Amino acid sequence: MSQVQQQGTYSLRTHLEDVSYDAAVEKVTGALKEEGFGILSTIDVKSTLKEKLDADFRPYVILGACNPPLAKQALDAELELGLLLPCNVIVYADESGTGSVVSAVEPHAMLGVVQNPDLAPIADDVRERLTRALESL
Repeated sequence: MSQVQQQGTYSLRTHLEDVSYDAAVEKVTGALKEEGFGILSTIDVKSTLKEKLDADFRPYVILGACNPPLAKQALDAELELGLLLPCNVIVYADESGTGSVVSAVEPHAMLGVVQNPDLAPIADDVRERLTRALESL
């Protein structure tokens, strides 16, 4: 079990000291699936920066995670909320190169910009699920 910490106001984070980047991506994808999230998009930041800018960067991926029933509830409460979906989860190689960092968006921070009280219980549910997924790593 990993320890999850809130980083600033917008992310939940855990450091997997002895888990390689590739293994961490696989583990987090499985952990999210266990909590009802599918991966809608995968952005390989390292390869994109290399291709577009010829810039080197550490292994880093942005996973667009979605829990369809919760997304439907949120969209029913606030139609324009699609601008803030899906929930992003990042995985990147740590400074040592032997471990990984996994961070997920803090749902209250993301949904808080909307100022719709009907979204609070949905944000609570998403936060609990994301926290459990990260703790299971």
